[in-house]
Amino acid sequence: MIQVENVRKTYGAFTALDGLSLTAAEGTVLGLLGPNGSGKTTTVKVLTTLLAPDSGDAWVAGHSVLDNPDLVRRNLGLSGQYAAVDEKLTAFENLHMVGRLYGMNRRTASARAHELLANFRLTDVAGKRAGTFSGGMRRRLDLAGAIVARPKVVVLDEPTTGLDPRGRLDTWEVISGLVSDGTTVLLTTQYLEEADRLADHIAVINHGSVIAEGTATELKDGAGAERIDITVRNAVDLQAAAAVLALAADGLGTPEVDPAALSVSIAAPGGHQMLVRVLAELDARSLPVAEASLRRPTLDDVFLQLTGGTAKTNPQSTPDTSMEGVPA
Repeated sequence: MIQVENVRKTYGAFTALDGLSLTAAEGTVLGLLGPNGSGKTTTVKVLTTLLAPDSGDAWVAGHSVLDNPDLVRRNLGLSGQYAAVDEKLTAFENLHMVGRLYGMNRRTASARAHELLANFRLTDVAGKRAGTFSGGMRRRLDLAGAIVARPKVVVLDEPTTGLDPRGRLDTWEVISGLVSDGTTVLLTTQYLEEADRLADHIAVINHGSVIAEGTATELKDGAGAERIDITVRNAVDLQAAAAVLALAADGLGTPEVDPAALSVSIAAPGGHQMLVRVLAELDARSLPVAEASLRRPTLDDVFLQLTGGTAKTNPQSTPDTSMEGVPA
């Protein structure tokens, strides 16, 4: 349902997409992860026909973004990084308008609008102007607008940014419901927990190309050994605890220190035996421990390992990657 094949896109001297290739099967969620500036939003713009690639091609529901952009748009719903709602219209009027623009008659558009207002917990404000809404409410309304016509493919560009925990859970439920009905979803997100929970397949991009892909489990397994996390009770003991972990790793890893959380983490190829040694050494050095755990790598570990947490930038060119003003 989504296919991107060797797409390149440049902004002057800046290469936003460098031979990007992606695929997503029908009724699945493709999670797109990457640091800021990695090419996620440019990918969204290409797939939604807002930008033409310099080379390569992309297909949505079997239709080329270059050869059949109108058919791509007929089969696609979009929620960008910024809520694109008409502030002068009520919540109901916004959704009703989108339904009418998709060719629904008034009765069908009205019924669909009320259905989505209920799904997104907006029924109580159905008659209020969107301009009076909070950021989270505007985001929910924008998400509803993206799926009014039940498109075959939905592109969600960081859909839960700015939402409170309840709103984020509501959005996750809606996405899961879409997929269970056969909709294909492209999800870009900064929340790795979100990708872990929702995505059937994950692609990590950096510098405009895919640097790793697979299921969440496959990516975690590829990150290597289990990890030891130690939280100390006193800030003055943090560096000493890091030294203990470095010694236990015997040159096979470098501790990651988080001063704010008073924690230190390191890969543990020795598993629980290494944890036992670390705890014994910390005790011998009279370094009080608040928490200690042995865990599998998380997507956070994968992300940091693959990207270093940084994105390539070009000081001579700053491309506009905003989605502001793009209609749902």
